Amino acid sequence: MATTSKQRLALAICDFLNTSLTDGTLPQDEKDSIDVAVNCISEVFGVDPLDKAAMSQAVGSQNLLQIYSVYEKLKNAAPKPAAAASTSTAAPTEEQKKQAESLKSKGNAAMQQRDYPTAINLYTQALALNPGNAIFLSNRAAAYSAAKDHESAKADAEAAVAIDPKYTKAWSRLGLARFALGDAKGSMEAYQKGIEHEGNGGSEAMKKGFETAKRRVEDIAAEEADASSPTARDGGAGAGAGGMPNLSDLAGMFGGGGAGGAGGGGMPDLSSIMSNPMFASMAQNLMSNPETMANLMSNPRLREMANQFGSGGGGLPDIGSLMQDPSIAEMARSFMGGAGRGAPGAPGGADGAGR
Repeated sequence: MATTSKQRLALAICDFLNTSLTDGTLPQDEKDSIDVAVNCISEVFGVDPLDKAAMSQAVGSQNLLQIYSVYEKLKNAAPKPAAAASTSTAAPTEEQKKQAESLKSKGNAAMQQRDYPTAINLYTQALALNPGNAIFLSNRAAAYSAAKDHESAKADAEAAVAIDPKYTKAWSRLGLARFALGDAKGSMEAYQKGIEHEGNGGSEAMKKGFETAKRRVEDIAAEEADASSPTARDGGAGAGAGGMPNLSDLAGMFGGGGAGGAGGGGMPDLSSIMSNPMFASMAQNLMSNPETMANLMSNPRLREMANQFGSGGGGLPDIGSLMQDPSIAEMARSFMGGAGRGAPGAPGGADGAGR
């Protein structure tokens, strides 16, 4: 089923091409070329020319040729005075207005039954009898939105507010259509206009639409700010430049992976390392201050000791014997005492909120 104005126009073009073969406009030996053209159009626009319901909705009681003929007559008509240039060619008669109102009522009934294609068709017929009616345009915009054709809804709502800016339902439907199309800022502006024209602070429905659009605008701004933050630019988890330290790099310094056992030159089991309070404190400080990781990795004394521990082929000594080395113990105390002081404002720091 065609759901947008462009899809319905594509179906109308397909109908015109096929009809041109049957009404004598084109000879039958052009059928293959016409079939290729129809297939290309239907594939590109995602429509089915064989769907009778869709074709009826697209073409209605007039085909594309008849519509274009009316356009040509209007285009070639005598120029009108400037004062009347923006008005319709002729005001609808009272009988036409009455018929249009009847069609609008039927369209409203179809909307209540959620028969949106029928509602759209009825509102379109009403507009044919009484063009430029803001209420008819606004109602058709609502039907288009319900049918998920938000582009057409936006076009009708914009036309309605241009004709009658004080018709606030049209502003509401314009806000909805813009929001559905991803234009949260435009949606917020439409709801704001509706609130202004309603007066007294606006209706609850209009204010709710405005607040929903406003929150989306704020969310988008926050997402853009997060995307441009240093942490996001540096990949978040990488070592250095503000990222979290990469502990696998530390493991690599000692000649093995972080998950291996003590034998075979690998790192000792992580759980045994973290059971030592001093190493646990060091790890916590490293995680809270990523810059410390860079200093640790570039420390020549630690690299020398790492090579010493790894050269024996038996891996690192157990944690207890490791901490008996005065140089290791001194370095651990240094990191425990200094690593946590690099983040002003952090809980417990020099500029923390606990004071």
